[in-house]
Formats: sequence, structure tokens, C-alpha cells
Amino acid sequence: MSVSSGSTGASGTGGGAYICRYCRLPSDAQAVNCPNCGAPVDVSAVVSGSGWVEQPPVRDMARIQFGRSRCQVAGTLVPSVDFALAADEGVYFSHHTLLWTGAGTNLEAWSKGSFFNRMYAGMPLVLMRASGPGQVALSGDRPGEVVGLPIPPGRAFLVREHAFLAASDAVGYTWQPAPVWLQVQDGDSSEYEYPLGQYVDVFVAEGDRPGLLLLHCPGNLFVRDLAPGQSVLVQPGGLVYTDASVGYSLHLEYPASQGLSWRSYNYRTMWLRLAGPGRVAVRSVFERPERYANIVASSGGTQQRW
Repeated sequence: MSVSSGSTGASGTGGGAYICRYCRLPSDAQAVNCPNCGAPVDVSAVVSGSGWVEQPPVRDMARIQFGRSRCQVAGTLVPSVDFALAADEGVYFSHHTLLWTGAGTNLEAWSKGSFFNRMYAGMPLVLMRASGPGQVALSGDRPGEVVGLPIPPGRAFLVREHAFLAASDAVGYTWQPAPVWLQVQDGDSSEYEYPLGQYVDVFVAEGDRPGLLLLHCPGNLFVRDLAPGQSVLVQPGGLVYTDASVGYSLHLEYPASQGLSWRSYNYRTMWLRLAGPGRVAVRSVFERPERYANIVASSGGTQQRW
């Protein structure tokens, strides 16, 4: 069976074959949840007229298989992910998400992707790796959903910083400067601002092995596939991840103030424009962008006054 990359539905045949509507991989129609990403297989897709699909959270106690290892998501409000790691297999993660570990599990600092350059709330992040045989558990330590994102060989995703929870050894990690920025003038000085944060994380399945990426998502997650040349405007703070093929730019709108104020930036709306082809995902919980008074330059942004 083949499914086009733009499909947002689940597919099956009389023989019981099933294509997961969320990770787009073959699954078991008789199972409770997809063994690749943990999404339930017995729910009806909720698709809006604009093409967005609500991805349900990974169910409590759902198991996800990767290689000879597996993980199990436990909890609903603030879920944790418990890993049972096979020998010579492992996962890497940021040190502040570590919840507990088995006595025999090997833990080590991991320098892959220069993660030591990253900061969270002013504190440096340390990338760690847990290898089997053994067990380890991680938690995002705040209300939200665990999102399972299986990555086929050679596929790459761009992920908003601080959404990363864990990844299997088959997933390569690096980071790059954020694709959108603003230059703001304040008197005689100017500075750069980053609506998505200064960096984005890049995850790619290396070699010929598929990998598993786990993200933590506050609120509800919505995904859709953009066709070539198709674009959508989203709140910058709502972005979770996109395919590496998706283009990024900023769009500013200045609605009429009706004479209420001479400060046009009080009414300005800032959007993130995502252009296909590729998959995009946004969350329902987001930080509203700051209202910068004087924007003098941006990364290829457009604007509209009405």
C-alpha cells in the first residue's frame, strides 16, 4: 500500500493493513495504539476545513517500539516517558528532564551537536545519553502532551527550541540560527530580536535506520501538510516543528487604528509564514510576540496595511 505525503487521513484494506494518520507509517489496525508514534488507532480524525488535523496525545501506558528498545508513556497531565533500553542502544536528552534511572543504566555527557552552547532560563543545558541494558525515565516537568515523531532514514525536521524531550541513537542532532529575525531600533542603538528564539533544533535520521524523536507539547497539537507553493500564517510562539523543506518568513499586518492612537505598532500583528512543501505542527498554547516599537529590518518579511 502506498500513501501520498499529503495525506491527512488513515488508510486500510480488507486485509487489515493500516497507515497511521499521524506518522504516516504502516501500523496494526487491531492494536490500541500505533507502535511507531504511540497515537491511538481507533479515533476519528478531526479535520477542519482548512486542513488542520488534531493529533491526540499519546495514551497513558502506551508503548512505542524503536529498534530492540521501547518506551512507555505514563500519566496524562504531566506525563513521563519510561525507557527500557536494550544492550548497545540508547537515547539522548537534556539533563534537566531526567526523572529517574535504573542502577545499571549507563549515563554519560554527550557532546553531539554542540548542545553545551544552549541555555534555558539563563542556565546551561547539558546533553546526556543513557545506554542499555537498563531503564531511564524523563519528564518535561510541566503540563502538556508527549509527541512521538518517528523519522524515516534521511528525513529531517526543524524543531522549536526547548520542545525536545529525547531522541534515539539513530537520530542525528545539530542546531542552526533561527530562520527569522527582526532588527529593532531604539534611539541611537539597534538590536536583533528572534520571534522563534535565537536557534532551532535540527533532527535527522542518519544512515539507513529509522529513528524516534520525542517532543513535549503544552496544550493541543495540530498538524497539516502544505503542498508546494502553499503557505499558512501562524503565531510564531505556536510553532512546534516542520519538515526541513518548509520555508520560513515573517509577515506584519497593520490594521486601521481608527484614530485611537498614533502608535501604529500598538495594532500591529506579527505572523510567521510557513511555505510548503512539507508538514507543519503548531500547539494551542503559545507566547504572544513582543510589540517592538521600531522595526527597521527583518529576514525577508512582508507587510500589509489595511
